[in-house]
Amino acid sequence: MTAPSPPRLSALVVARNEAAQLGDCLATLAFADEIVVVLDRTTDASAEIARAHGARVLEGAWEIEGERRNAGLDACTGDWILEVDADERVPPALAAEVRRVIAASAHAWHQVPVDNYVGTRLVRHGWGGSFGTTSVPRLSRRGAKRWKPQRVHPGLEWRGSEGPRLAHALVHHVDRDISDMLRRLDRYTDARAADLVARGEVGSTAANLRRFVSRFCKCYFARGGWREGGWGLLVSLCAGLYPLLAHLKAKLEPERHGAAPREAGDAPGEEAAAPAGTAAR
Repeated sequence: MTAPSPPRLSALVVARNEAAQLGDCLATLAFADEIVVVLDRTTDASAEIARAHGARVLEGAWEIEGERRNAGLDACTGDWILEVDADERVPPALAAEVRRVIAASAHAWHQVPVDNYVGTRLVRHGWGGSFGTTSVPRLSRRGAKRWKPQRVHPGLEWRGSEGPRLAHALVHHVDRDISDMLRRLDRYTDARAADLVARGEVGSTAANLRRFVSRFCKCYFARGGWREGGWGLLVSLCAGLYPLLAHLKAKLEPERHGAAPREAGDAPGEEAAAPAGTAAR
C-alpha cells in the first residue's frame, strides 16, 4: 500500500515596501512547499525580490489589514499555512518543528513563540497590550483561520481546536531602535483611531486612562518588563499608551481618521480586546 503523502506547507508573507527585510525573511522559508507573498500598495523592489526567491506574488491595495491577510490565506494552496511577517525569520530548529507538527497534529492551529529584538538586543519580557507579543497563532490548517476586518491588530475567527504551542521561536526584528519603536506606536495608534472612528466607538478619556495604568502595570510587573531595565520600561509604557493615544487621536482629530469632526465630549464605547497573539506590523 502506498504511504500517504506528507501534508503540503504554504508560507505566507504579507508586506508593504519591505524590500530591505523581505529577502532575508524569504531565505528562511525555503523549507516550505510554497511561498506566497502579498504586497499591499508596494512601490519598492519587493515584487522582484519575492519572485527571485520562488514566491508566488499577489499585488493589490487593501486599506484594512484583516482583508489583505485573508487575501493571502485564500491564495495559499497548502494543507497548512505558516504566516510570517517580513521582519521575522524562521530558524532551522523552528522549520524542522513545523514539519514535525503538521505531519502529526490532529488540531487546527498552533501558537508559535516569538523572540523580539530591538536592534541587536533580545527583549523577552514586558510585551503585550496590543504593542507586542511573545506568542502568535501563525500555524494553521487551510480554512481554519479568518482575520476580522480591522486596520490594526485584527481579531481572529477559528474553526477547529487549538493544539500545543510550539517549542521553538520566530525571530522578530520588531524595532531598529527607540525612535523606530516610537514611530511604530504612532502608526499603530493612527490605524486604531481610524477603526474607532469608523465604528463610532471612540470611548471615554477616563476609561482609557484607566486602561493605560492597567496595561502598563500588567506589562511591567505581571509580564516581567522590570526584568529588562529601561527597555522593559519603554515597552510597557508604549503598551499602556497605545489605547490612550488612539482614543485621543480619534476624539481630538477625527477628521484625520476618516470622519467629520464630532462635537466636544466623549462618545460611548469601549475598545474590543484583541485576541491573544494577534499583532500587526
